[in-house]
Amino acid sequence: MTVIDNYPTRLDRPAPPIPRIEPTVWGTAYDGPLDQAALHGFAEQGYVSRPATVPDDWLPPLRRELERLGDRLPGDDPRVIREPGGGVRSVFQPHLLSDLIAQVIRLDTVLPVARQLLGSEVYIHQARINFMPGFTGAGFYWHSDFETWHAEDGMPAIRAVSCSIALTDNHSHNGPLMLMPGSHRTFYPCVGRTPENHHARSLVRQDIGVPSREVLTGIAERCGITQFTGPAGTALWFDANVMHGSAPNITPFPRSNIFLVFNSVENALTDPFAAERPRPEFLAARESRVDLGPEPPGPGRDLGRVLPVDRV
Repeated sequence: MTVIDNYPTRLDRPAPPIPRIEPTVWGTAYDGPLDQAALHGFAEQGYVSRPATVPDDWLPPLRRELERLGDRLPGDDPRVIREPGGGVRSVFQPHLLSDLIAQVIRLDTVLPVARQLLGSEVYIHQARINFMPGFTGAGFYWHSDFETWHAEDGMPAIRAVSCSIALTDNHSHNGPLMLMPGSHRTFYPCVGRTPENHHARSLVRQDIGVPSREVLTGIAERCGITQFTGPAGTALWFDANVMHGSAPNITPFPRSNIFLVFNSVENALTDPFAAERPRPEFLAARESRVDLGPEPPGPGRDLGRVLPVDRV
């Protein structure tokens, strides 16, 4: 079956922006916990912040779990992405390594929101934990996630949403996520062919699949830039195509988060649109199976049960 590429990218020369085809919000206020005002804000801005997404009593066990995974996974595990200086930057597939992290997906404040925004059943396209330690935490350059997922994973349509759950307080000074509100309405093709095994480098520093400085300047002048700040436990939901990035953290205050990407089961991956072969499974699940982990614990149950790091 031939799949039409509505968002060509990784081109030989600059190309004009492409207006988004798909809606941003697929469900209604009757389909989940977000009211009409929140849905309207998401449609207009491309993101919405949800305080108290993770209960306070979950935060200490989750922080310990992040440290456990970062410290105990073997150094040659491809799911562990390290900074050039050696520190852990990200750990992928944490929901397959920890029941506790898997349970976060099924919280009433998480999974129903994903289903509501995408208007369908969903599955985990990608999951990771991100570390931004004090003084040395590196940033993420401006990019649209969908550009990479389309080019290198074969995601055909903009029908995915990300949920970044802060496990530490996010201040304006410790490298919080920055977004360009409204930028999700337009797809910006990028210049440059995808190198072989591009993911091995792009997860540390991304040079391919990012707009030029001139394009970014124009987007910022039209849309402005906002920061995601708030206490630990807050979740930022943002559209797959919104332009975002973060600055380095040179403060003493670390920042860490659980990052979940939900894709609609009606938006299953195809062959990559601008890469020789798909990225590994830990970066992009190629089967749209609805396997969202165990139910969250009820009252009185232990939050600390974890799985061996060598389970998978």
